[in-house]
Amino acid sequence: MRYLVRTLLTLIVLLLCTSQGGAATKLKSLCGVRFPSDAAIEWDCVKLTSKDTPKKLFGNNWQDVLRFNRMDRRHFYGGMSIKVPKRLEEIKGFSPLPRFYPEAATDEKFILVDQTEMFLGAYEKGKLVLSFPAAVGIEGHRVPNGEFRVDAIDKWHISNMYTVEEIGRLYPMHYGLRFFMDKSIPTTPSYYIHGRDVPGYPASHGCIGLYDEEMQIEYYSDYDRKVYGKEYHELGPPLLEGARSLYRWVVGTHSDPGKFHKIDYGPRVKITGTPPL
Repeated sequence: MRYLVRTLLTLIVLLLCTSQGGAATKLKSLCGVRFPSDAAIEWDCVKLTSKDTPKKLFGNNWQDVLRFNRMDRRHFYGGMSIKVPKRLEEIKGFSPLPRFYPEAATDEKFILVDQTEMFLGAYEKGKLVLSFPAAVGIEGHRVPNGEFRVDAIDKWHISNMYTVEEIGRLYPMHYGLRFFMDKSIPTTPSYYIHGRDVPGYPASHGCIGLYDEEMQIEYYSDYDRKVYGKEYHELGPPLLEGARSLYRWVVGTHSDPGKFHKIDYGPRVKITGTPPL
């Protein structure tokens, strides 16, 4: 009986990978979420007001500041405190990942997910060509470290079990790249890299989430206007599209029917490190 209970609990934990992204505790300050790369940059902790926008505060450096905080524009709102580098020029094109990764030197394409830095990098022959902040799993719901491979993709993947808690729609996992199925569990739960909210701290239940403002505008615009009022800055047009960029990079010149299908050209995926919270 105890074994059955433990098994059922394990199934629930792993299946939550496809659940809503907002289930984690929501932080009001990102200043306490520390990454190894923070030590190289001097920064101040700044509390945002309801009238602040990334562009208004940081001009052409706004994307760099968001990348430094591992956050998207939707989570840039009044009352939130973020890390603001004292010299913005030091974080131009910010990425804490190595520009060259020797382990991937012979791979045409390779994906590295550093959970300690909460960043994902795409490599070609060991050279970093794309990198994005990543939403990783909360404690007790993390993808296992190890080496995997993208074996299936689904451009418009949607959970068939869980909904976005704020609006009740089935949770979107757009630009989905499946890289792991735990076959030791009878239901064989799957782990994806996909688009979602990126709040600046661990927030998922196992999957790796990347920027997807295309999804946020479709799913959250009406909700955010109701919650934040007229002073809340609109997201559109979509600018932060990490999930779509990575998906297109993986597909490359191969055909894509736009629905779930297995592939034989998927890159290796390495998951490493421990999230900061």
